[in-house]
Amino acid sequence: MTQGKRIPSWFVYFFGSFGGILFGYDIGVMTGALPFLETDWHLTNATVTGLITSAVMFGAIFGGALAGQLSDRLGRRKLILYSAIIFAAGSLLSAAAPNDGSIFLIIVRIFLGLGVGAASALVPAYMSEMAPAHLRGRLSGLNQTMIVSGMLLSYIMDYVLKGLPNQMAWRVMLGLAAVPAVILFLGVLRLPESPRFLIKTGHPDQARQVLSSLRSGQNVDAEMDTIQSTAKQEASATKSTSMSTLISKKYRYLVIAGVGIAAFQQFQGANAIFYYIPLIVEKATGTSASSALMWPIIQGVILFIGSLVFLVIADKINRRTLLIIGGITMGFSFILPAIVNWLLPNTNPMLIVVFLCIYVAGYSCTWAPLTWVITGEMFPLAIRGRASGVASSFNWIGSWAVGLLFPIMTASMSQQAVFAIFGVICLLGVLFVRFRVPETRGHTLEEIEAQGTNHESQSALESVNDESK
Repeated sequence: MTQGKRIPSWFVYFFGSFGGILFGYDIGVMTGALPFLETDWHLTNATVTGLITSAVMFGAIFGGALAGQLSDRLGRRKLILYSAIIFAAGSLLSAAAPNDGSIFLIIVRIFLGLGVGAASALVPAYMSEMAPAHLRGRLSGLNQTMIVSGMLLSYIMDYVLKGLPNQMAWRVMLGLAAVPAVILFLGVLRLPESPRFLIKTGHPDQARQVLSSLRSGQNVDAEMDTIQSTAKQEASATKSTSMSTLISKKYRYLVIAGVGIAAFQQFQGANAIFYYIPLIVEKATGTSASSALMWPIIQGVILFIGSLVFLVIADKINRRTLLIIGGITMGFSFILPAIVNWLLPNTNPMLIVVFLCIYVAGYSCTWAPLTWVITGEMFPLAIRGRASGVASSFNWIGSWAVGLLFPIMTASMSQQAVFAIFGVICLLGVLFVRFRVPETRGHTLEEIEAQGTNHESQSALESVNDESK
């Protein structure tokens, strides 16, 4: 970037969003590729299928954690560029996997997951640091919209390419993920580093130039003062914070709430649908999974519409209320097909797919975007970095576990029973929100922290009273 040259804000936000599209594309593309891969390699082992599918999430567990550490040393922009390179290389290597090379493909997809995890952590952070304060909240929901747009794009490409021979179809599907990776790399090359990172690393003059190019006609001095003050507070907080701080009485309630929300979002089973919907339809109807690639597109459209609905209602309805309504909807969408199938064994097997669509609708405008909004609002400054990293790791662990275990579970029990288990987890998530999660909408970070402190104090008082009885 040429210093002093004004950067159009739409260009910054577009390529920030494009990172979300790339993330979503890489998550979704395996949905359509898997049926062709199974046919080409004659995969019948459910464990191998689960390992190939979930390998990206396993790599993402470490990619997100590493990105959080390295971005404070190397910068957000540079790490996004590295992530794009990993995306491109991993996609091409996946497409070039040798015949029956399950181990090779698993290892390559773990490598690819490093880029996925890094992008999921870096892109929202970069966007929020580049945006003016009044746009930061909206960008949380916009990032989710871009992710599901990437998923929908991958589903459409899978459908378009389904006419190719089996041995070629899955390779082209996986390899094409390199195209948006290259576009992201070329776009981010023109972007500046985040002003906050420049200030933290002792380059205030460069930070001022970046802000001046982005904030035409606005008070750059005031924003510089704010960023410098916040950077000093964060530096002080980081020095005095350790992992043991997260479980101290002062912060324990909020950490459990935030990490619990992040874990429940994945253990509720959403990725079982997003990764395996063609195989779910195949098992329900007996038709070929490669002929069921319209269903991922339907799920993707529902996800996209739901993300837009969230943008409308995000700041109008309490966070807890949305999570509870969404969780109940999702839970019964999973449980009711099992009940119906038990009472009426001859019911049309496509009933489960209809209920899965209802689940996706509820998930797309509640738990999917709200998880990251809440974890962004809930953690106090002193523990925000470490607590956010733990929450992200638990989220990816849940995503990996569901991707790995779903085909194994459906190989040993009916799909209705498997989804009923996920339904129970959804309802447990509702109870968790009801009793363990504070409301964050409309509250300052100080007020939220006070809620946590008061809750721990009240719990300690109740414990003392119980012991004295």
